Amino acid sequence: MQKTRTMKTIAFIISFLLIAVFTPELSAQKVSKWQEVSIKVSSQCGMCKERIEKILAFEKGIKSAVVDLEKDEVSIVYNSKRTDVKSIRTAISKAGYDADDVAADPKAYEKLPGCCKKPDDPKKKDCAEE
Repeated sequence: MQKTRTMKTIAFIISFLLIAVFTPELSAQKVSKWQEVSIKVSSQCGMCKERIEKILAFEKGIKSAVVDLEKDEVSIVYNSKRTDVKSIRTAISKAGYDADDVAADPKAYEKLPGCCKKPDDPKKKDCAEE
């Protein structure tokens, strides 16, 4: 009887040690809910940068959005459990800007200031004219 109790105690201790040793490795293998994506946008000026960053700040699941005007892209950190890239592109489009292969919503684009219009648009104005 004493031998059985000792064996159970040893088995318990070994089990506890195995769990303690391997649990950190298992939790490190979890996929992070935060993802990062870069999306090409049709930004033209500082006003575009502000507008895109502002609309993305109010979208569910987006932690940060930073527009790089030189690269014409926005880098976004988002919660993949609350939103996805398709929804983010749609939000940018609804603000009047192209987002990768998603064209700007025509009604939203028309409401943009002249300096935010695309270079080939006859309504394009210089930012200093605004």
